[in-house]
Amino acid sequence: MPRYEFRCRACGDTFEVVRPMSEASAPSTCPQGHADTVKLLSAIAVTGRGAGAPIGPAAPSGGGCCGGACGC
Repeated sequence: MPRYEFRCRACGDTFEVVRPMSEASAPSTCPQGHADTVKLLSAIAVTGRGAGAPIGPAAPSGGGCCGGACGC
């Protein structure tokens, strides 16, 4: 199950909650009992690349400034 990071606006604590993706938007109470919390954005990026896929910019495909459509 995914982990979601929250920060409490009342006490400043940062804490994690493990819950299903279907409950990702649900509010959470901090361990101190405060209800004024905000979900933080994750710093982890997930891509659709499979194992062994090259890292970096994609190789150019097509020619010219518009992918070859104008014949340049």
